[in-house]
Amino acid sequence: MEWPACLNEFEKLLLRMDTPRVAIDNAVCPNSTLVKVDSARKHGILLEAVQVITDLNLSIKKAYISSDGRWFMDVFHVTDLNGNKLKDESVISYMEQSLGSIQFTRSCEYKGVTALELTGTDRIGLLSEVFAVLADLNCTVMDAKVWTHNGRIASLIYVKDCDSGCQIEDSHRIRRIESRLRPVLKGDNDIRSAKTTVSMTVTHTERRLHQMMFDDRDYERTPSTSYDAPDVSVQNWNERGYSVVNIQCKDRPKILFDVVCTLTDMEYVVFHATINTQGSRAYLEFYIRHTDGTPISSDAEKQRVVQCLQASIRRRASQVARLELYAEDRPSLLADVTRTFRENGLNVARAEISTTENKALNIFYVTDAEGYSPDSKTIDAVIEKIGVSNLKVKELPLIYHQNAERKEAVGAGGAMLLSLGSLVRKNLYNLGLIRSYS
Repeated sequence: MEWPACLNEFEKLLLRMDTPRVAIDNAVCPNSTLVKVDSARKHGILLEAVQVITDLNLSIKKAYISSDGRWFMDVFHVTDLNGNKLKDESVISYMEQSLGSIQFTRSCEYKGVTALELTGTDRIGLLSEVFAVLADLNCTVMDAKVWTHNGRIASLIYVKDCDSGCQIEDSHRIRRIESRLRPVLKGDNDIRSAKTTVSMTVTHTERRLHQMMFDDRDYERTPSTSYDAPDVSVQNWNERGYSVVNIQCKDRPKILFDVVCTLTDMEYVVFHATINTQGSRAYLEFYIRHTDGTPISSDAEKQRVVQCLQASIRRRASQVARLELYAEDRPSLLADVTRTFRENGLNVARAEISTTENKALNIFYVTDAEGYSPDSKTIDAVIEKIGVSNLKVKELPLIYHQNAERKEAVGAGGAMLLSLGSLVRKNLYNLGLIRSYS
């Protein structure tokens, strides 16, 4: 590595010490790619490493994390979503570059857009109303992510002016957008405040959604269903001054990210951890302390940690149908599609919306009004209305195929769409590692 001429040898040594060392090996393990990251320990470094891997839509099947003094070592056993070793050299190269630079401040993943942060009471048709308001205010939705949990909704929506295609910066217009959306989010019977703000901060989208849900205290409410509740326990290891967190739950992509994100934002430091998956189950164990080096001090705090971790896992876990819409982008497209969902009694539990070169790729995770998987007739009616060529069923719970009892606790099945996330495709394209991300 070439160092600037102005640096002395001591400054170069400090840079070498702070720069993570990354090794990616496909020969060690027969069923996974081994990813090893050695770095100086600092708060949040584990989350940044996990974030890089999960943003590539990769699964972490096993992990060993250990901190020795001021140094941190992470070992991840990684596969693609189909359970295979990584073979795409562009993905491996991108991951190596990203992991090697996680100590540096990253640029914003969304530029030239206005970011709207929305929280409020979830209900059928809410997203339809939000997108209808934005269309009426001449806003084009470029990207968005929506989560719902325990009757609450959090969303990050990135918009531009429909006519100019530019970021919305006029303060009067921003206040108008906020004032129009706030009553929609609040609803008729909302005893809690709805929030509509324009964000100027640079934060990873899914991490920000966790923070918004946490700030909204979604973890305090009793879940509407007992579907696949995660088992979380917290105990103190007084001899070593650690609090030990054990989690057993159904395995799914991004579980490690969701858990580490929550621990990090609650100001806990992970010193050691072991993650293992067996079949459809995930087992996670963390040895943590507060940032001041002390363990958890009370039973009330332990209970709060349990509630927050359970909520972080359940925010993505529900009996849903996954629908993908790929179509020419146009004004009111999202409002029209989500209105069709509402008219057929479907609720959007989560959504991932992106627009590239006038093409809209929108993923909707939908349930019926009670939070369970919708029946096949409803799905077929929605597809017929929106268009068979545009809307595809990509993933459905087993309940859809088996006509089982609606309230059985069943696992999720069906085909998994193997593709890089839109953000990663854009980054690979910008690096010249792929020809197109459309």
